[in-house]
Amino acid sequence: MKAWDNLSDGDIDRIIEMAWEDRTPFDAIGRQFNISEQTVIQLMRHYMKRSSFDLWRERMKGRKTKHEQKSGNDTHRFKCDRQRTISGNKISKR
Repeated sequence: MKAWDNLSDGDIDRIIEMAWEDRTPFDAIGRQFNISEQTVIQLMRHYMKRSSFDLWRERMKGRKTKHEQKSGNDTHRFKCDRQRTISGNKISKR
């Protein structure tokens, strides 16, 4: 039994999407889906082509933004300063 067998297809898609994002730390993925960084790596290896996985791993190697402890980022979620805030189901203007 794999560690991600209890996850839905939608959850797996979201984990892969979050893992591809440069600024989403593994810790944030772990908190949201209750899986470890190693499980994310295994999941990516399982669901990706070998060449895509190798490119992803090379890009992630040593990247500060993927590890909260290295980046010193105490926030649980990255938010770009250009991202609009949502309030009352309406997107507020700048």
